[in-house]
Order: sequence, then structure tokens, then C-alpha cells
Amino acid sequence: MAEAGPQYLALPSGLLELCALLGAPRDSLRGPEQVAQKKGVKSPSSLDPEVLSVFVPPFVTKEDSQPAGVNCVTLGKTRRRSFRKKRERPKAEPSKGHPGGPRGQDPEDVGIPNGVDLLALPQLCFPGGVCVASEPKEDCVHFLVLTDVCGNRTYGVVAQYYRPLHDEYCFYNGKMHWEASGLGRSAAGCFVPFAVCVVSRFPYYNALKDCLSCLLTHLKICKDFEVDNHIKDFAAKLSLIPSPPPGPLHLVLNMKPLQIVFPSRADPESPLIDLDLHLPLLRFRPEKVLQILACLLTEQHVVFFSSSWALLTLVAECFMAYLHPLQWQHTFVPILSRQMLDFVMAPTSFLMGCHLDHFEEVSKEADGLILINIDTGSITYSNDEDVDVPDIPLLAAQTFIQRVQSLQMHRELDLAHLCASTDLNEGRACRRAWQQRLNCQIQQITLQLLVCIFRGVKNHLNYEHRVFNSEEFLKTRAPGDQQFYKQVLDTYMFHAFLKARLSRRMDAFAQMDLCTQSEEDRIDGMLLSPRRPTVEKMASRKPSAPHGAHRRMVVSMPNLQDIAVPELPPRNSSLRKMHTEDCGGSHTVLDVPPKLTYTFKIPEIHFPLVGQCVQAFHADCVAQLSKAMDSLAPENSVLLARYFYLRGLVQLMQGQRLGALLDFQSLYKTDVRVFPADLVQRTVKSLSAPERAQAERTPELRRLISEVVDKPEDAPKADDRVKNFELPKKHMQLDDFVKRVQESGIVKDAGIIHRLFEALTVGHQKQIDPETFKDFYNCWKEAEAEAQGVNLPFSVTEQLDKNECVYKLSSSVKTNRGVGKIAMTQKRLFLLTEGRPGYVEISTFRNIEEVRNTTVAFLLLRIPTLKIKVLSKKEVFEANLKTECDLWHLMVKEMWAGKKLADDHKDPQYVQQALTHVLLMDAVVGALQSPGAIYAASKLSYFDKMKNEMPMAVPKTTSETLKHKINPSAGETFPRAIDVLLYTPGHLDPAEKVEDAHPKLWCALNEGKVVVFDASSWTVHQHCFKVGTSKLNCMVMAEQTQVWVGSEDSVIYIINVHSMSCNKQLTDHRSSVTGLVVQDRAQAPSTVYSCSADGTVLAWNASSLQVTSRFQLPGDGLSAIRLHGGRLWCCTGNSIVVVTTAGFLHQELKIGENFKEISTSFLGFQLMPEQEQLWAACAGYDDIYVWSLQDLARPPQRIHLQDCSRIHCMIQVKRQQIWVGGTGLSQGRSKGKIYVIDAERKTVEKELAAHTDTVNTLCSAEDRYVLSGSGRDEGKIAIWQVE
Repeated sequence: MAEAGPQYLALPSGLLELCALLGAPRDSLRGPEQVAQKKGVKSPSSLDPEVLSVFVPPFVTKEDSQPAGVNCVTLGKTRRRSFRKKRERPKAEPSKGHPGGPRGQDPEDVGIPNGVDLLALPQLCFPGGVCVASEPKEDCVHFLVLTDVCGNRTYGVVAQYYRPLHDEYCFYNGKMHWEASGLGRSAAGCFVPFAVCVVSRFPYYNALKDCLSCLLTHLKICKDFEVDNHIKDFAAKLSLIPSPPPGPLHLVLNMKPLQIVFPSRADPESPLIDLDLHLPLLRFRPEKVLQILACLLTEQHVVFFSSSWALLTLVAECFMAYLHPLQWQHTFVPILSRQMLDFVMAPTSFLMGCHLDHFEEVSKEADGLILINIDTGSITYSNDEDVDVPDIPLLAAQTFIQRVQSLQMHRELDLAHLCASTDLNEGRACRRAWQQRLNCQIQQITLQLLVCIFRGVKNHLNYEHRVFNSEEFLKTRAPGDQQFYKQVLDTYMFHAFLKARLSRRMDAFAQMDLCTQSEEDRIDGMLLSPRRPTVEKMASRKPSAPHGAHRRMVVSMPNLQDIAVPELPPRNSSLRKMHTEDCGGSHTVLDVPPKLTYTFKIPEIHFPLVGQCVQAFHADCVAQLSKAMDSLAPENSVLLARYFYLRGLVQLMQGQRLGALLDFQSLYKTDVRVFPADLVQRTVKSLSAPERAQAERTPELRRLISEVVDKPEDAPKADDRVKNFELPKKHMQLDDFVKRVQESGIVKDAGIIHRLFEALTVGHQKQIDPETFKDFYNCWKEAEAEAQGVNLPFSVTEQLDKNECVYKLSSSVKTNRGVGKIAMTQKRLFLLTEGRPGYVEISTFRNIEEVRNTTVAFLLLRIPTLKIKVLSKKEVFEANLKTECDLWHLMVKEMWAGKKLADDHKDPQYVQQALTHVLLMDAVVGALQSPGAIYAASKLSYFDKMKNEMPMAVPKTTSETLKHKINPSAGETFPRAIDVLLYTPGHLDPAEKVEDAHPKLWCALNEGKVVVFDASSWTVHQHCFKVGTSKLNCMVMAEQTQVWVGSEDSVIYIINVHSMSCNKQLTDHRSSVTGLVVQDRAQAPSTVYSCSADGTVLAWNASSLQVTSRFQLPGDGLSAIRLHGGRLWCCTGNSIVVVTTAGFLHQELKIGENFKEISTSFLGFQLMPEQEQLWAACAGYDDIYVWSLQDLARPPQRIHLQDCSRIHCMIQVKRQQIWVGGTGLSQGRSKGKIYVIDAERKTVEKELAAHTDTVNTLCSAEDRYVLSGSGRDEGKIAIWQVE
């Protein structure tokens, strides 16, 4: 079948969509009598304006732009002409005019951009009408926001200026005035307003205002028939300017006399800010600003009023910026002309703006409006009974007010000590820099306000099933804030916010939340057990209690035995009252310096605008961009990416599509965030057959094209709906029950939920009815609420660790140590004595020797009693728990068993799981309320049964060597396999914060997920983020600032260790990337060698990310690469090949020559430079083979690994040890095993078995510790001491 021809390519438009000249129609001035009459009237009746001329790009036809002797490339825009009202040319100068100027086209011949209504545009450009003035008025501007039927916005800037009606040099509609209507001297001194409107897809309010200001200097002195030509040249100039990509590069245009700066947005997720964000703060007190934000967050009917048309849009847009990343989802019309006032009767939410003259009219005609007077800074309601606007939450409001009050918003104070600037553009640049800093501070303050308001939302989300538990979230809010949250939770804006949270979008909110969260919140990501207030949180409720915790600041690896890892790390608990740390703690404005910005000056555009001039302009742009790129250091990849992007756009305008695709391809290596995927896809599809063939011959483009071609046209859209948690209404089988419990937020771990299902269905059919689930859920929530309300006196809290939480309180009981309530924390049992509250230690779980459930005689009764025997104490603790005795017996034994397992396995998460079991037991007994409830709850005694049924101790060697275990899958529904581990030492880099300079452990999980731990405390430094979607095979650190990650999808992902972002990708491999190795150099940039499964080896300059050399090894199966003696050692499965860095064969070790009896292959190898040895593992063998590097032909030595069934990984530690990880038998069961081999004696010194699943990966941490990662059945990391 014949291939489809190239598709039509619609090129991205420049800064200008449309430019129009508007004014009063000539027919509305009927003669000198009317004019003379208007002169004497202070407020003459306004005239109806109309569009006089419209100018729409492009302004040069494709025929005009075709250079001689060059085949014209069909670009994606057909010619659209400008038009103006039909009129005669001036008789006095019939030949004057712009070449190719307007030719009397009808309006319907012009392609008007979507969203621009030419019928409504005159009303918006003259919202107060066209009034003839008796004396000249100042030029003025105002701003428009235009919305099409799809909700897409375009932005307009309107400049009004006055021209005299009677002037011998002034022509109107092509005729001198006295010729047109015989106007005499009686009409002298009349001035008629005109407006020039520029419409753009981008809100360049300040920049376009400056552009129009420059234009008006020409329009006010030119003749009438020259006006259109000036405006057309102006519009043509703007239409050629590309929009800058997100990032630090701003564009500068010389508009004479001003240098106009077109800023870019800070990042792809941020709005474009080209206005002064402090304007509302000059008009409204901070309390009023908060009131307006509350109106917007609750989606009220809001109307701004001002006597300045300009302020209406600017102030409204400032409030839109304050809400970022939340977005106003409703009608947004910041300027209503007098003909549009009925819009305020709309039944839906809206934000509109009216002139102050209409205040009374609007307030009387419509009910339920929020009326905001910008001029006076006041807020009123059109009908007080129908409007209920709640206040912003108290603490968030107080913090915001104090931060705003600390802002320096008066530039005169900063200029007092400076000399006056004598250079216009220099003074403007200083003003822009000051405004940029202030805007940055204001954005930080408003963003912190939103984080303070909505930070608690994440604690009530279930990401797997996209559920938000609004009812539980509301319970955690202060009573005075309830009304605010109830209204906000029902808004479209909040619903969109929830979608973004559940999609784990790393937007400005998420980044600020991460930056300002406490250390306790950071640790909370590793919790498995339910939330309870810590002792420290209880103390923080008291004003006099000390607050805060000291954090260790270290750079080198810690001594693990010195680190007191909390058994249950604290969390920012969901209390009914918010605390200052929720809002960032400090009430002063954040000193966040604006990011460094750069400028690129647009080349001069020469007129008349014919094809050759446009081509020359594009050529100048490409030349200047290329020059700027050549002068850049390779490290400045962020700026280099912006140059690539702009040059690619300009080359598309030139018709150089292959050159443009090469520039866009380079964005993968510099900053993939600005990669224009849709534009690239359309460009590839528009290639002609010869262009396509040429592109296929270019290695850099071949992969890009294959991705575009293979990408499905209509990929199924992911379900992004947000569900609110509801109790089930039908009977549930196991799978549905697991889903419901996870949605409820009670517990996520599927294994624990399976045990809960068994407990709730004991003696019944294996399904759970809605009533049982409801009873269980209510019991759980009641217990949670009781725990939140626990308030221990200081005499008790001083006896406890600050991280301890009270999880269970008994009723008041009699014990042999007094009367009181037994309290259980994650660490101990204690008695909270009655009367004067006191603390009596019962025992820590570690010190319990025996727990018994018995009865004691009292008169004729036998009272159930719990007895606890403690190590090193003779006296046995006894408590007459009566009906609670059986439950407490189960709970204490489970916690005891969990603590013992945690100590044996050096894994504190056993305690957290035991806590979850205990709390579930309590809820099960409360829900069932039956004689069999205790038996049902015993199904959750998982660790107690494990201790009794499998009392196998951890082997002594393992216990002595193992120091700690961590779980990177904590908080997930099931464990994830650990595919790669990488340890990076700490560096005190000026670019990093002190805590970011700590050593880090990089953990690659399946499906391209990476978790980063702070290796000084083993707490999560960066929660899970995505690096592609495929399995990750290898990781290496380069240049101390980059972590390179090789993936199954053939891409090398580069993570910036400072920003913890992955914005660079190397796509030169065509098969799975299987190995990475770094060759460090003292002076020159490091070289990174990468290999892929198809035998390709590439050498990279780590600084420029350019391929410096490449070669191909024969055959497939290249699985690993090492660097030794200046040569590369490559494992290809059937052989280990030694090649020079240029790819020339030096040596080869073939596996068939050594293993002739059965077919096998190399699984992996390790070089021992000190011993001049090569160590390798082979498939199907439980031995390690050692070759001498001096003679690979000599038969290898064999080291047998006892009870080993499979080898997965191998690393060198120090100079004399080899650690081998795999699977083997331990105590009769298949487990993950590690063999520690002495390289000199070639004997196995230790066999370590602490993983229940195979050991997938090993890495060394400064030769002091070895870290091992296990398979998906366990998914944990073990930290081992190196001797």
C-alpha cells in the first residue's frame, strides 16, 4: 500500500495573534453643528465604536518568501490578509502607501483567530464608549482577557490615543476633513479617540504596553493614510517574534526608543508573570486580600470595581497568580463594558470587573455578589443574607499577614542612596530586577499560604484507588475552620487540585510542601502503622512546652551503632488544631532570591517586509543563536536547551525541518522538560519522502522518528476521576474487601488486610456484609479519635521518649501497683495512675519475659487477670482487666513478638506491623461483640504465631554483621523488587543546603521508580519519583552532580543531585542499557562508558553529554562493563572481552574453552586489581571462578558456595573481600544469601541470610558498610558492617 503523503504542518504562532485599529465611524459625526455642540458639553454622549482595520499574520505570502533558485518548502500557514474599512486613497498622494498593503478586502477574507469576536471587540476596547473631547487627553492603556467557547484564553492590550478632528494634515477615511463634510472652523479643537489593540496568546501585559507606547509616538504625528502602514509594520514585527520557552531565557526586542523584554515562564508548570504582583497589596490590607482569596477559593460571584479600566484586569490577574497552582475554573471577564452589565446575572460562579460608575446599578440589580472596590480597598455584598464567605483558617491567615507586612513594597526606599540613572533602558532594567525579586517573594508567600491550608489533604488520599476521604479530613480541621473547608471541598478548583495530588504531580504546591515539611513529616513516609500523636506533639499543645528537635548534620557515613533509629518515627499528626510547623514556622518572608535570568536580543527586522527581509531575519536569528550557543559552557545545559528550542522554531519557519528536528532532539540531552512533543510529532508527519529518507540515515533522528511513528494515535486516557470514600453497600469478597480497606485509609498492606479478612469471617461464609464493615470502621475511627484526645501530664511525658505515641488505654483497673489505666506505646507498657496522675513503669516490650492470662479469686468470683513477668525483676505485674483481659493478653504478646523480631532482624518495621495488628484486633473485638470475638482477633496474632511455630533464631554470624534494615516500599500496597543500589558520598557543595550534602542511598525499584535515602540517618530524602517506566539496570555517579541511570527502555536518564530532578535523557542506544562505568580524570571532564544488550559501547563526555566514540562488539548479550588498566572489560555472556577504549580487541576469555561438559554463560564478573585476578560466576554453577589476569588461558580456580542455588550479583569490598549475593538454603529454607569471600585465601568467611527473597543487588558504602537489596517478595534493604 502506498505511503500517505506528508501532512499539513501548522506552525506555532509568534507573540501576536491579531492587531486592530478601532474608533468612531465617520457617519457618527454629522456636521459642524453637532461637533460644536459637543465642545461645550462636559460629558458628551458616547459614540458607538467599530473596527477600522485588522492585521493578522502572516504578512508575507509564500511566493514572496521564496528565494531565487531555491525550492520553496510549503509551510503550515496560508496567507491571511489585513483589512480595513473600504475607503478611497487620499487624492493628494495617490501613490503613497505600504507595498502589498491593504487592498480593500472584506472582513470575511481575513482569518480571525479563535476567541476574538470582532463584534464585541470595539465595546471592550472602548468600554466607556467613544467620547469626542474638547481638549487632548493623555494616552492610556487597559487590558483584556478573551475566552473562546473551549475555555482557551487570549490576552489583549489596548492603547487609546486622541487625534484632532480638524487638522490639515489629518486624514480620516482617506479624505481631508473639509473635503469630506465641509467642516469649518466651528469644529476646531475637537479630539477624537482611537484605540490600537494587540491580541496575543500570552499575557504580556507590561511588554505589550511598552510596545504600544512606542507605536503611539509615531501614530500621533503621522498622517491618517499612514496610520495603517505604521500599525501593519508594528504587527508584522511582533508576529515574527517567537515565544520564549519556559526557563531562564528572556527575549529582548528593540522597539525604539525602548528595549522591550518578553519574560518567559519560570517552568512549564508555572504561569507567565508579566505584571506587578504587589498591586493588590498596595490597595488592600492583608486581611482584605485574604477575604478576597476566600471568595475565590469558595467560588463565589465576584465583581471588581475601579475607576481605572487598567486596574480591573491587572488586579484580577494578580489574584489568579496568587492561587497558583490552583486554577479558577469559571467565567473570567475582568472588564465588562456598559453593554455587558447583564453578565453579572449569570447563575454560575464568575469573576468580572466593572467601572466604578456602575457600582450602584450592579449592586441593586443582582443578589449574592461580592462587590470589591479596588479604589477604596473595601469589600461589600449585594445581599448580605445570601452571601456566606467563611474566613481563611486562622493560623494560615495570621502567618500570611505577618509575612506580607514584612515585604518591602516601596522601591523609593531602595533608591534613596543611589544616584539617578541617566540611561533610560538601564533604569528600566533596574526596575524590572526589583519587581522580579518582589514578585518572587509574593509568589512564595501566597504559595506557602496554600500549602498551609491544604497540606493535610495528602494524609487522607488513597493513591492506588484515587480516593479522598473528605469526612475524615474535615474531622482533623479546627472547629472554626470547618465551614471554610466544607465550602472549598465542593468546588471545581479543589477537585482539580485533588486530581493533581492523586496523580503525584510535582507542581509548585508539591515542591513547596516538600521543602517546608518538618523532619518528622519526611520520616512519616516510612510508616506502616496508623497515626497517633507523639509525646512531642502532646507537649506542643501547651504554650510553655519546648518545641523542635535537633537534627544531626553530618557529611560522612554514620556509625550505625551510634544512630538511635526511632522505632516509630514521629509524624505531623492530624490534630484538631494546626501548629506553626504546618505553615513553615517562620512569620517572616522567605528570602528566596529570584533565579538567574539571561536575555537574547532579537535581531533587527528590516522593512519593507518582503520575503527576502523575512528570510534575512530568520538567518540572523539562527546565526546569533548559534553564536550564543558556541560561547556557552557545556555545564549550562538549562540555557543551552532554550537556545536549541528557539533555533528549532526559527528553522521550522525557514522550512529547515531536519535542522529543526535535530535541535529538538538535542533537548533530550539538555532539558527534556521543554521538548515540544506535539510539534515534533506533527513535523515528522509533514516530512516529504526525500526528507524522511534523509532523516532515517541520520542516527540522531532515527530513534526520534521511530518513537513518533510507533506512538499510538489515540492512547487510552488514564482514569483521573476522584472518588470520595463511601462505606460499602454490598457484600464483599476478599478482593473487594482489600480495595475498600485501602480506600478507607486504615491500612494499605495487602497481607495485613488478608489477615483482617480471616478475622472478620471466622465461622462465616468468606464474605463480609456491609454492616460488619461499618461496625469495624466505626470502632477503628472511635479508637483513633480517643487516641487523638489523649493528653498526658508533664510528669508522665517526661518519662517517655518524644517519639512515643499512646496507642491503647485500658479502662481503670486495679493492679498490684495501684489503680489506674494501662497505657501501651510502641515501646512500653506503663500505668497511668488515678487521682493525681502519675507514671508507673510496667515494662518495655524488649524486657518482657512472660505474659500469662489467668484468674484470681475474689470472694466467690474468679476475676480475669493479666500477669507480666519482667526480666531482672522478681515481682510479677498483675492487673485485674476483667473483660478486657483476653484482648490485652493478645495485644501484649503480639507487641512482644514484634519487638523480638525487630531486634533479631534489625528491622523496626516489625514493631510497626505489630502495632497495626494490635489496633486491628481492638477494632475487630469492638465490631463483632460476640463470644468468638477474641478467637477472631487471634487471627491477627501473626508475629506471636510466627515466634511459637518457627522459633528459629537468626544465625549468629548474620546477627553480628547485620546493622539495620529499611523498606523503600513502605506505604505501598505491596513490596517492590530492588533492582539497583547506589551509594554516593556527601559533598559540601556551595550549591547544596547542608542537609542535601549528606551521603545518599539511591534505590531503583521496578517500573522506573527511584527512592533516595539520607544515608546519615536512613530517612527518606526524596520520596519515590519516576525515571521512565521500565526496569532500571544500572546506576553510577558522574561529576559529583549527576546520577546516570540505565534503563531497559534503552534510555540513560540523568538525575541532578542538587534539584533531585531528571530533565536529561540520552537516547543513542537502541537496546537495553546494561552497564555504566566512569573514568574520572583530574582536569578534563569525566568519561562515562555505557553498554547495551545489542553489543554497543558508547563513550560520553560527562560535561557536554556528547558521544566521543562508539564501537560494536560482535553478538548480543552484553551485560556488564568494567574499566581496568585503561581498557574496557565487557561481559557478553559467552565470553569476557577486553578491548581498548577505542574498541580494538586486546584479549578474550571464552566460556566454552573452560566449560565443555555443559552449556553455560557468564552471569557476571568482578576485577580484583590488587590480586591481578578476574572473578566470575556462571549460570547453573554454585561456584565462583578465579582467573589470573596475567594468563587468562590458564584454568581458573574454583571457590564452592555451599547451599547456593543461584548467583545474582558480586562486588569487591576493601581490597581483599568479594561479596556474592544470590539465593541459597538457610536453616532448610530458600532465602536470599550473601557469601563473604576472602580474596587472598579464597575461602568463604561468612554466610549471611537476612533476606526472605533473593539478593538482587549489592553496593559498598565507603568500604565500611555493604547494602543489599532483595526481590519483590520482601523488597527490603539490609545494611551490613564490613570488618
